[in-house]
Amino acid sequence: MKILVVEDNRDIAENIADYLEPRGHCLDFASDGKQGLQLALDENFDVIVLDVMLPRMDGMTICQRLREANIATPVLMLTARDQLDDKLAGFQAGADDYLVKPFSVKELEARLNALLKRIHHFGDNSALRIADLEFNQQTLQASRAGVSLELNPIQRKLLELLMKSSPAVVKRDRLEALIWGDLPPDNDILRTHIYSLRNVIDKPFGKKLLHTVHGIGYRLAED
Repeated sequence: MKILVVEDNRDIAENIADYLEPRGHCLDFASDGKQGLQLALDENFDVIVLDVMLPRMDGMTICQRLREANIATPVLMLTARDQLDDKLAGFQAGADDYLVKPFSVKELEARLNALLKRIHHFGDNSALRIADLEFNQQTLQASRAGVSLELNPIQRKLLELLMKSSPAVVKRDRLEALIWGDLPPDNDILRTHIYSLRNVIDKPFGKKLLHTVHGIGYRLAED
């Protein structure tokens, strides 16, 4: 796995390197935000480990810039903060996962492997269509009624999973497992992501496609 670690704490960066490099992973490091952004834009990485608090440019801004540049590399954010609002802000910026300091490097590797596995799982190149909603699994572009939809990485994954399962109901725990693997985030993050996805794919249009099946899960269908 080729990993970019953007972390200004030398001890943390060395601890990550000491554990991951002997296990066969290839790591590049940046100690400030601008350097990290430039590396992420110039080179191809399998995953990016991104600290939130960085000199010269913070992690949230870096993540937003990457998504604006259509770089879909999975991002795991590191932070000393453990507030729900901070986590939601990270996901909204385009992060795929979140790890609070201090953390176990074993857990870090497990989460990175889970992120990479999900990217490979979502590699089908065919286009998915439900009514006037379309998602291209190769370009990761979504549109409805010819209007391009702006989705963050979690929203894209949810949309793809729900479209592949349509018209069946997908249970909450299955969605959580497919998105976050064996390490789902705490609190009710899934409901928040579903709400934000509905605001993008349904709210601006006249017909509802994303349905909540109370106590069970969610379905995407034309009814």
